Amino acid sequence: MADYLVLTLDVDDLELQTAFWCGALGYEHQGDAGQFRALSDPSGASPRMLLQRVHDVKAGKNRLHIDIHVADVEAEAARLVALGAAVTGRQAEHGLEWVVLADPEGNEFCIVPS
Repeated sequence: MADYLVLTLDVDDLELQTAFWCGALGYEHQGDAGQFRALSDPSGASPRMLLQRVHDVKAGKNRLHIDIHVADVEAEAARLVALGAAVTGRQAEHGLEWVVLADPEGNEFCIVPS
């Protein structure tokens, strides 16, 4: 069994993506090591996040993405668009409706009702 979970996201611009993901998730920048930047939930309740600088261009759909569960999907989507995300679609399935967004470098994630 794992001691804890870290989600690692490949990015090109560490500064841009740190600002976006800290703002999006309410995380704090914890430190750097080479091409890595650590982010964490100040409450310790959610998984840690590691941004890894890579210079490969993102190609295709993410095989793994983040779902952010919130009470007001539309308000949260609007807040994240103001931080630099882009709405790429809307989905409805099994009685749920959610918004698909992309971070400033095109990594997909979803805003889902809690």
